Amino acid sequence: MTTATNRIGRIGEELAARHLQRLGYTILARNWRVQVEGLRGELDIVATDAGALVFCEVKTRRRALPGEQALAAVARDKQRQLRRLAGLYLAREGGHGADVRFDVVGVAWPASGGAAELVHVRGAF
Repeated sequence: MTTATNRIGRIGEELAARHLQRLGYTILARNWRVQVEGLRGELDIVATDAGALVFCEVKTRRRALPGEQALAAVARDKQRQLRRLAGLYLAREGGHGADVRFDVVGVAWPASGGAAELVHVRGAF
């Protein structure tokens, strides 16, 4: 990934975290990374929402995308990886009694410029 792409991704994750906090979520972790035998990856945001433990994947794009494409950007392989990462997070950090949910936040900037558009899909998969 290029430096510009990394920067855009970090900005998108910051916007997503602020959005979740405005909704009343409590952020527990950001960019939780792991590399163990057979599993390597990152959970963008781990938060709580009304008693649920939420694993939130953030997808940031420089051009506008229709809202549902935020969900489409998290394909089955990515969903499988996120579930495995969430299982490892639970094993290492606790939270076994909580309901677990996977959300996706898409962040897109219109090609014509202007403010970013956020699309939040609760319980995406």
